[in-house]
Amino acid sequence: MENLTGAEAMVRMLQHNGVKHIFGLCGDTSLPFYDALYRLDHGMRHILTRDERSAGYMADAYARVTGKVGVCEGPSGGGATYLLPGLVEANESSVPVLGITSDVAVGSRGKYPLTELDQEALYRPLTKWNRTIDRADQIPGMVRAAFRAMTTGKPGSAHLCFPYDVMKQQVDASDIWAQPEHSRFPAMRFAPDPADVARAAQRLVGARAPVIICGGGVVIAGASDALQQLAEALKAAVCVTVSGQGSLADTHPLNAGVVGSNGGVMATRDVVAAADVVLFVGCRAGSTSTEHWRFPNRNVPILHIDIDPMVIGANYLTEVGMVGDAKLALEALGAEVAERLAHRPSDAADGAVLAGRAKVARQAQLEPLASSLEAPIRPERVVQSLNRLLPDDAVVCADPGTPCPYFSAYYDVSRPGRHFITNRAHGALGFSMSAALGAWVGRPQSKCVSVMGDGSFGFTVGELETIVRHKAPLLMVVFSNSVYGWIKASQKAGYDKRYYSVDFDRTDHARIAEAYGVKAWRVDDPAKLDAAIKAAMEHDGPALIDVVAQPLQDAAAPVSQWMG
Repeated sequence: MENLTGAEAMVRMLQHNGVKHIFGLCGDTSLPFYDALYRLDHGMRHILTRDERSAGYMADAYARVTGKVGVCEGPSGGGATYLLPGLVEANESSVPVLGITSDVAVGSRGKYPLTELDQEALYRPLTKWNRTIDRADQIPGMVRAAFRAMTTGKPGSAHLCFPYDVMKQQVDASDIWAQPEHSRFPAMRFAPDPADVARAAQRLVGARAPVIICGGGVVIAGASDALQQLAEALKAAVCVTVSGQGSLADTHPLNAGVVGSNGGVMATRDVVAAADVVLFVGCRAGSTSTEHWRFPNRNVPILHIDIDPMVIGANYLTEVGMVGDAKLALEALGAEVAERLAHRPSDAADGAVLAGRAKVARQAQLEPLASSLEAPIRPERVVQSLNRLLPDDAVVCADPGTPCPYFSAYYDVSRPGRHFITNRAHGALGFSMSAALGAWVGRPQSKCVSVMGDGSFGFTVGELETIVRHKAPLLMVVFSNSVYGWIKASQKAGYDKRYYSVDFDRTDHARIAEAYGVKAWRVDDPAKLDAAIKAAMEHDGPALIDVVAQPLQDAAAPVSQWMG
């Protein structure tokens, strides 16, 4: 068999693992890798970004909408540090993203070469799997191990440090192969102990008002059908976390909506408070979704399904823990419940009634704000307009600042699955514009939307050039309120309005977008919002709407607890 260079071997290994898109930024230590991408016929498309962070966020959203591993790359030194935020977010969100960072030559280590950095030490605590390739013959095995680690068990991110001289060494072409199952996630699923499933089914069937709380694991596992069958059999109300949106269609009668301190409303809290058994599925039961572990309260019996055994029992004494894939677990649980349904209490509550009350109360809270013609424009009006105007297969990517609570509480999708993406693990600003581009690359048939605050716009504005270069027909909406709103609202709530270093000057984001070649509108009149959104959606290229919006600290945001 012929030999390949290390760079060629890396390209072929990515190709064998089903990679079709790579997001990244060039650098001098990456030159052999780029040259191999140029010379070889591999069927992969490289998307050049303007910031390595953006490459990581693009790969994250791409993975979420495709079910394939997202791949990003960057150069040594600063590039390796900038790529890290995307891999941290993906890892904590159980999304498989592979980050490849080129590095100085192995032979120059310790001699103070430009951009030298201990990349393996940097990435070690923040990724699921992380290695430095010291010899070219390690490339095939390490790439296989990275894909195996990312896609099996609890999905997560991986990092490969790829030194410059290793890219030029020889690799035996006969070692270039990949395990097909590891190109998608979740791979090689496993189910929980049947005895645990049977005990959980017995508990659910005996409950009068069971409530199911779903996290992101349900969507990742593609478990929506199994969830729906179980919920309908039990007539159990279903609540979702911010990351769990899409577990069940928002329009399903049993879906009560988002719970927790960010996006939850009092009515969905009441659904959880009424439960006599709570089943967590693919959810870590963290501080946000449980309002700092108050809902459900400590006295409610807890059942818990999760792929990660460390999650179960971390925050609640758990009566039955089921470790395994959410889809397999829910299917098994549904079968056990079906055999016991005749033993349900005669006075069992109808979850559709509980969920219906929550929806009515939520709509009553939303309607007067969404219909308001006061200026600045209420964020609720923007969400309601998008509810009416977006197609049901749209993908909305929201930054964690102003957009997150509003879209978590009020944005509705009529089908289950991945239609809403936000970076809930670490909440870095500047996520959604890049994520929307990554989502569009992975799902070009869907309308992909980025909603962001003006703080986030400042983090990521350079990617407007990337969007224009690729002619991506994204819809971008900027909530322009001249403030880091979440922090100012927290200073208002917890620090007696001692506002310090949170305000900045207003920017005309529409004019900036136009300078990049984006069609743009600036809207300060609520009555003109719908027309602007319709025009932007009809435009055949990237479009941005700059909405002069109500500041978060003055709004009726669906947030039960700011940082205190």
